[in-house]
Amino acid sequence: MKMYPTNQIRNIAILGSSGSGKTTLAESMLYEAGVIQRRGTVEAGNTVSDYFPVEKEYGYSVFSSIFSVEWKDRKLNFIDCPGSDDFIGNIVTSLNVTDTALMVLNAQYGMEVATMNQLRYTRNLKKPVIFIVNQLDHPKADFDNVISQLKSNVGEKVVLVQYPINVGEGFNSVVDVLTGKMYRWKPEGGVPEVLDIPDSEKDRAEELHKRLVEAAAENDESLMEKYFEQGTLTQDEMRMGIRFGLVHNDIYPVFCVSAGRDMCVRRTLEFLGNVVPYVADMEPPINTNGEVVKPDANGPTSLFFFKTTVEPHVGEVSYFKVMSGTIREGDDLVNADRGSKERIGQIFSVAGQQRTKVDDLAAGDIGATVKLKDVRTGNTLNGKGAENKFDFIKYPDPKFRRAIKAVNEKDTEKMNEALMRMHGEDPTWVVENSKELKQLIVSGQGEFHLKTLKWRLENNDKIQITFSEPKIPYRETITKAARADYRHKKQSGGAGQFGEVHLIVEPYYEGMPPAETYRFGGQEFKVQSRDVQTYDLEWGGKLVFVNSIVGGAIDARFLPAILKGIMSRLEQGPLTGSYARDVRVVVYDGKMHPVDSNEISFMLAGRNAFSTAFKDAAPKILEPIYDVTVFVPSDKMGDVMSDLQNRRAMIMGMESDKDIDVLKAKVPLKEMSSYSISLSSLTGGRASFTMKFSSYELVPSDVQDKLLKEYEATQTEEA
Repeated sequence: MKMYPTNQIRNIAILGSSGSGKTTLAESMLYEAGVIQRRGTVEAGNTVSDYFPVEKEYGYSVFSSIFSVEWKDRKLNFIDCPGSDDFIGNIVTSLNVTDTALMVLNAQYGMEVATMNQLRYTRNLKKPVIFIVNQLDHPKADFDNVISQLKSNVGEKVVLVQYPINVGEGFNSVVDVLTGKMYRWKPEGGVPEVLDIPDSEKDRAEELHKRLVEAAAENDESLMEKYFEQGTLTQDEMRMGIRFGLVHNDIYPVFCVSAGRDMCVRRTLEFLGNVVPYVADMEPPINTNGEVVKPDANGPTSLFFFKTTVEPHVGEVSYFKVMSGTIREGDDLVNADRGSKERIGQIFSVAGQQRTKVDDLAAGDIGATVKLKDVRTGNTLNGKGAENKFDFIKYPDPKFRRAIKAVNEKDTEKMNEALMRMHGEDPTWVVENSKELKQLIVSGQGEFHLKTLKWRLENNDKIQITFSEPKIPYRETITKAARADYRHKKQSGGAGQFGEVHLIVEPYYEGMPPAETYRFGGQEFKVQSRDVQTYDLEWGGKLVFVNSIVGGAIDARFLPAILKGIMSRLEQGPLTGSYARDVRVVVYDGKMHPVDSNEISFMLAGRNAFSTAFKDAAPKILEPIYDVTVFVPSDKMGDVMSDLQNRRAMIMGMESDKDIDVLKAKVPLKEMSSYSISLSSLTGGRASFTMKFSSYELVPSDVQDKLLKEYEATQTEEA
C-alpha cells in the first residue's frame, strides 16, 4: 500500500446498535475494495472484524476493529465499533480519532436506544453523521418508518441520497437522487446495473433531488448563488456542498444497503470517498498545553496511541493516529507521558488481524506497530521538535461493579497482571484494589461487559475466577455534640506511660462558625480556639482539629500525637468499621506527667477519648448516592419509574427526547448493584442508563438498624 497524503485520507467510525449489521457491512466493503476475496459471516465466525475468540464464542463484537481500504486514489480508514452499550468505550475512542460517523440502522427497528446513545456522542463531539439503512431485504423492513423516526430525532437536516423501490424480500433496486440513476442488482449483489430512473419514480426522484440540491447549496454562498442563477448544481458541486454541510453538522445524508447480499455497498464506498470530509476539514485537536495541532505532514511528528491488543503469535499490537508529521520505519521518538524512548520498527496498515507493511504514514492516517517497549493506550510519542501530549478522550463512568477473586490463590498475581493488561485494551474496564473494602473491585459498563472479562480470564489466561457482590463504601458521622475524656496510665517498672485528654466532638459542615460555649449534662464548657487546622480526608469529608488548651495543661508537642490517635479512629468508625468524616474535634483540657508522658500515651488517650465521644454523639451511617439518568422508550417509563422507587430512588425530573424519555433520579449505590440486568429485563434491552457519584447522605433508620446487625454478626463470626 502506498503512502497517501493527508488530503486523500478519510477516517470513518461505523456505529449502530447490535444486530444492525455493521460487521457484515464492513465485510462487504472489504470485499468490494479487493482486500478480501471472499466474504465471511458473523454466524460462521470468519469475518475480518470479529476475530477475537470471545467474539466468535458470543457472536457479537466486543472490540473495535480497524480496517483500511484503497478506493479510487483515496484511503478510507474505518473503525467498526461494537453495538452494545456495554462496550461504549470503544465507540468513544473511535469517534475521537475519526472524522465522520457511519450510523447503520436496522430497517426493521430504525432508531433504537443504543443508536440514540451513540448519536448523543456524535453531537457532543460535533462529528458528521451519514445514515445507512441496512437489511432492506428483511420481510419486516419498513424504510418509510425509519425515515420518519430519523426526522423526528434529527429534524429536517435528514436528506435522502437514495431510496428503495421495493422493500422486503424482493429488494433489489434503489433510486440515487444524487447521480440521477437507478441501481439494480442480481440476487448475488455486487456490481449493479445502472439504469435511467423509471417514469413511475421520476416525480418522487425529482422532488428529492431538488431537496438535496437545496441542502447542498445552503452550506456555501458561492453554491447558493449558482443555484439561484442556474436552478440546479452539478454532481461535483453537490458533493462539495454536502461535504461542507457534514463539517458543520447541517446535513445528514441517508443511504440504502443490504450488506448481507452486497447490494449498494460499492456505491456507498464511492460516496464516502467523494464526500466524507478530509482530515484537514475538521476542527484540529488541542494538546494539553492548549495548543492547536494541525495535521501537517511536513510538521514535527506526533503519534497518539488509542488502542492496544494482545494477539497470539504477535504479542502487543499498538494502534495510533498520526496527529502531525510523517512517521517512518526506524524513527526514534520520545514518550511524552512516560519519558521513555521508542524506536518504531515495522509500520502496518491493517484490516482486522491482517497487517500490510508500509514504509510511512502521513498526518491524519491511522496505522499499527508492534513490540514497543513502554507504550500504553493514551500515550503520545513525539519526534524532534514536537512537544505534544493528548488526553482528549473522556470515558463514561462505570455502571456495574463486582468483587473479583481468583479461585486458586496462587493465581492472584497472574490475575492482577491480566486485569491490568485488559484495562490497557479497554480503559472502561476499571480495576481498584480497595484498601477500605479489602476487596479487588472490577467495574465496567454492564453485566455483559464484565461477563466478557470473566470469559477472557478463564479461557485465554486459564485463570478461574469468582465474582461476588462488592461491599458498599459507607461512611459514618455524628449528628450532635458530645464530650469525653480519657486517661491512659501504664506502669511497668522504670518510665511509665501517662496522658489524659479532654475533648468535644460535633458535626461539621462547610462554613460552620466556631463555637465558644457548650453545655453537657447541665454543665457549661467555655472554649477559646487558639489554633484551628482543617484536614481534607482522603476518603472524602473533613476533620477540623481545634486546639483550645489553656494554661499549658498539655504541651503543644503532644498535639500531633492526639491528632494521630483521632485519625486512626476515623479510619474505622464504631458502627460498621467504615471511614468517618465531617467531624470537628475541640481539645480543651488534659493532664500530663513530667516523666511518664510521651507521644504514644497521648495518641492512645486521644484515640479512646474520641471513640467514646463519637459513640455518644448520635452517630449515623452515610451511604453513597448516585445521579442516575435512564434513557427509556416512552411505553416503558411507568415500569422503570416503579422499579426505581422500589430502590429508594428520589425522582428528580423527567423530560422527553423525541421517542425516548429521560428519567433523572438520585439512587443509593446499594440499590444499583444489578440495575443493568433489571433494566434490560424490564425493557427488553431497549433502555440504557448512566450513573455518576453525587454525595453521601444519611441512611434511613430501618436500613441503619439492618446494617448494624449485619456488622455485629460479622464481628461475632471473626471473634
